[in-house]
Amino acid sequence: MRDTRNSRTAKAKEEVDLPGAWSAYGRLLQHLRKQAGLNQQALGEAIGYSMELVASVEQGRRPAKAAFTSAADRVLEARGVLEVLQDEVDRAKLPQFFRNFALIEAEVASRFSYDPLLVPGLLQTEAYARSVFAGHCPPWSEEIVDQHTEARLARQRLLTRVPLAELSFIVGEEVLRDPVGGAGVMRGQLQRLLEASTMRNVSVQVMPAGRGFHPGKNGAFVVVESKEHRQLGYFESQGVGCVVQDAVDVSALGLRYGKLRSQALNVEESARLIEQMVGET
Repeated sequence: MRDTRNSRTAKAKEEVDLPGAWSAYGRLLQHLRKQAGLNQQALGEAIGYSMELVASVEQGRRPAKAAFTSAADRVLEARGVLEVLQDEVDRAKLPQFFRNFALIEAEVASRFSYDPLLVPGLLQTEAYARSVFAGHCPPWSEEIVDQHTEARLARQRLLTRVPLAELSFIVGEEVLRDPVGGAGVMRGQLQRLLEASTMRNVSVQVMPAGRGFHPGKNGAFVVVESKEHRQLGYFESQGVGCVVQDAVDVSALGLRYGKLRSQALNVEESARLIEQMVGET
């Protein structure tokens, strides 16, 4: 009896925790489907998905992927109404603590980050991101790993968004020598860093090991500037994220980042080091 109660409680909690964006999308999809005179089976056949998946999306229990949305929008002649919601659906796949900052990040004019432990999420390959999420403790289900991986890759639209954002990444050398996901995954990740560093709005610098104390020893952080030229900071640890708004605190983060850039290898030196690492893997 206790196991049954616990199961029901867990299921109820899961339903309460479902993002509102998924429910809103599902209600709209259901409305458009009914207007088109289709049942769930017919819509699923028309867009190449199962009736069960259509039902789950309509009930807000599963998020729609971009391909699902594009197909449904076309078949239902929704004129882009569903596609407008895709960004919100994708953001809701992110860990809850990160969603507020993700809204800020998507609109920034510039974003500078220091990462001493992992490759920055905006530069991660799918395989690397999946390895990171698969290692979560306590373990996540495969479905949650998939959702977080998809959301992380969707965030990477910031790299090519128009107007372009100015993006700077400083990554600890130790990060690049830590084979997250195995040697093959890491090789692909290093190559991705080299590709990103050729983009005209992206700079990638490596903080060499053995530098001694520097301002990044206190941990990873991000400094962003909004389109309205307001500066904000962000840092996270152990599944807790914090947006920094106080002008004095944000200014201190900016000063630290400037010092880190001066102490890290420059862009050209960093690229040469990464190329050397690719050859070693």
